[in-house]
Amino acid sequence: MLEQMGKAAKEASYQLAQLSGPEKNRVLVRIADQLEAQADEILAANEQDLALARENGLSEAMLDRLALTPQRLKGIADDVRKVCQLADPVGQLIDGGPLDSGLRLERRRVPLGVVGVIYEARPNVTIDVASLCLKTGNAVILRGGKETYRTNAATVKVIQSALEACGLPAGAVQAIESPDRALVAEMLKMDRYIDMLIPRGGAGLHKLCREQSTIPVITGGIGVCHIFMDRSMEFEPALDIITNAKTQRPSTCNTVETLLVHRAIAKEFLPALSQRMAEKGVTLHADRAALAELEEGPAQVVPQKPEELDDEFLSLDLNVCLVDDLDGAIDHIRLHGTQHSDAILTRDMRSAERFVNAVDSSAVYVNASTRFTDGGQFGLGAEVAVSTQKLHARGPMGLEALTTYKWIGYGDDTIRG
Repeated sequence: MLEQMGKAAKEASYQLAQLSGPEKNRVLVRIADQLEAQADEILAANEQDLALARENGLSEAMLDRLALTPQRLKGIADDVRKVCQLADPVGQLIDGGPLDSGLRLERRRVPLGVVGVIYEARPNVTIDVASLCLKTGNAVILRGGKETYRTNAATVKVIQSALEACGLPAGAVQAIESPDRALVAEMLKMDRYIDMLIPRGGAGLHKLCREQSTIPVITGGIGVCHIFMDRSMEFEPALDIITNAKTQRPSTCNTVETLLVHRAIAKEFLPALSQRMAEKGVTLHADRAALAELEEGPAQVVPQKPEELDDEFLSLDLNVCLVDDLDGAIDHIRLHGTQHSDAILTRDMRSAERFVNAVDSSAVYVNASTRFTDGGQFGLGAEVAVSTQKLHARGPMGLEALTTYKWIGYGDDTIRG
């Protein structure tokens, strides 16, 4: 089965690579319109997935990732339309010029070819990835989690219908519908057809892909994100930022999981933090030093387990640790961070610059929420993933991250001397 899918995707990629920007946008508009026109079918499929997920005891964080609502589906369709408005990077001249040999050389952006994406309970990924791949002339093979089986099937059906209505092959966007995990192992070996693989899921999935894939892998999306509360920062704006970073949508990878507090302000700041977190229903997981200051506050507080510093809560839970100074915060992030998104709250710009230069994450913030690490927020359109590695792409992956380049030499009957 996967062999046929690979062949179909590769053939479709040749056709997509030759489309003009307006031709690709026409397909995307059709997809967005059909997502809204067939919303009832997609939402019904999603409700079936949700019912089964509840029966299987999925966590609230995972249920939130899985759930589609009319508003979320409309937002996804609108995101597809926004992709139409973005500049098409394909064909863009990166650099070039004449050489001493007489050859005129250009470096030009081209599609990757076929992109493979393995993801878990996030049905929006199906649309986001498909729209970005189509905009950049790439075919895509999707493998969603078993939790999103019906939702993915319904959305891919809509996408394929829109492709065919525009005279393009349905093989440009395909989904592996079987939940058989053996197919994942088979997909990881499809280097003959797939040019880049993007896993979007837990640490186990990323480890599996890194160890077994024969295809280049872009890893990321594991977000053990930190905020350091410096001694120079006022409490009220800091609490607003922390609250946003933790509670605006807790199930996302750019949600803060650990708050590092300068020890010099702990006695005054932690009671204020407890009050604000109690109002939002956040449970604080405190280290020994912070626990002593938080136990009398209104927020629910529990002793911190060491392993919690290395895992995503993806829920209304927040680690609180005291550190002696900026160096202590940097050391903690280097030990426990995932190079996703980390922030400093400070009025000392020298400390801010030290933090920015010393913290080796794909996104670093000064006096801002970590929740901004997102393709839409960065002006990239819908993202295909957030990369925490350093080669090819880093941070939110928009359109350019789905391209490579080729060298083109123009000669005048030129030969090498």
